[in-house]
Parts: sequence; structure tokens; C-alpha cells
Amino acid sequence: MSSPLADLSPPRILVVDDEPQIHRFLTPALAASGYEPIQAENASAGLRLAATHAPAAILLDLGLPDLDGQQVIPRLRAFTAAPIIVLSARDEECAKVTALDAGADDFVEKPFALAELLARLRAALRRAAAHGQEAPTPLVRVGPLEMDLAARKATIGGTLLKLTPREWDLLAALARAGAGRVVTQRQLLSAVWGPGHAESSQYLRVYVGHLRQKLGDAASLIRTEPGVGYRLGPAE
Repeated sequence: MSSPLADLSPPRILVVDDEPQIHRFLTPALAASGYEPIQAENASAGLRLAATHAPAAILLDLGLPDLDGQQVIPRLRAFTAAPIIVLSARDEECAKVTALDAGADDFVEKPFALAELLARLRAALRRAAAHGQEAPTPLVRVGPLEMDLAARKATIGGTLLKLTPREWDLLAALARAGAGRVVTQRQLLSAVWGPGHAESSQYLRVYVGHLRQKLGDAASLIRTEPGVGYRLGPAE
């Protein structure tokens, strides 16, 4: 049973933005509105804080110094269902569509009015509560494979797999779908490489091959469904 004090904790809002003035502006505004703001100045810190602090919502800039925000969205979706509101100076329609298709919940153009942003944040939190959104199970086990989605670690029989970020994202996308469930090529390409690569099936063939090599004797855990996609599950 949760503690009554824990239930009264203010919702944590993670702000991932490399502009100091955005943090100076948003941090006191969020605190005054009853939230607990958390700051990250790049994608790496944002992903780490999202995994360790379980924010109720994430405000994400697209123009980050170490990784484009469009690539951060599917990585966040690997372990959290928290609403993601994109804050960006990119006002092109294609940027909005790409972000929303990748898993963002809303898109706010910079410069923005604080009242509007807070209203959109409240609306996103209400929708999340109404749908009972919870983060996916952080630990996934399929045969000898064990994955910690929050820590972005995978082991086979206790041995840590050395995966590239792209290999991890691909394996995590299969794991999030659930053991035995087929994920289409288009779904995998959109989740890992972005909607602009939804037809680049050669990427999948190459990276699935890499993953199977690293899984070694457990390579058969990644099952091919010809003409459809892939699924994660023990050999039948």
C-alpha cells in the first residue's frame, strides 16, 4: 500500500532543453503551479532522469546538442508512457507530424505563452490519468534473455550484451510489444529510425543480423515473420 505522504508528492515534470533561459523561465513557473521540475540540458541526461525519476510528464526540445529530439522520443517510449510535450522552434508541419508519429502527445512552438503551455500540460496529465497510463514493465524475460528497459541493459544468462544504441532500441521495441507478438517492419522502422524511414527495410535486415550475432546461441529468440515483421519469443 502506498504511503499517504507519497500520494501527496507533486507531479514531477522533466524539462529537457539546452537553453538555460528556458529552465530559468520554466522551473519557477512549474514549481508555482504545483509541480516538481527536473532539469536536463541534453538528451543523455534526459533519458537517464526519465528512467530514474519516473516523471509524470516530459517537456522535450528537439534541438538538443547530443541527439535530435525526434530520436529521443522513441527511446523514451521504450520505458515510459508519460505524456511527452515537444517544445520547438521548428514550426514546419513535417516536424510536428514526425514528432507525433514517433510518440509525442503534443507540440508547442517556441516562443510560447506560459498559460497555454501549462494548460496543455494539465490536459495531457488528465488524459494520462483517464486512460490509466502506466509505464511498461521495466523488466522483460524471454528465455535466457533478460532486459531492464529503464536501465537500457540486456543480459543473456547473466552476461551483459554490448549493444549499440540502435541495436538496443530495436530489441527494446520487440520486447515492449510482448513475447510472441509480431511487430511489423513499418512499426519497427518508425520506432527506431523515425517515420521518415518507414520503407527502409534494409536497415532492419542489417540490424536484426547484428542482434542475432550478439545473442549467440539465443539468436533464435528473434523470429522472422516473412513479409510482415519480427517477434521476440522462444523457438517453437
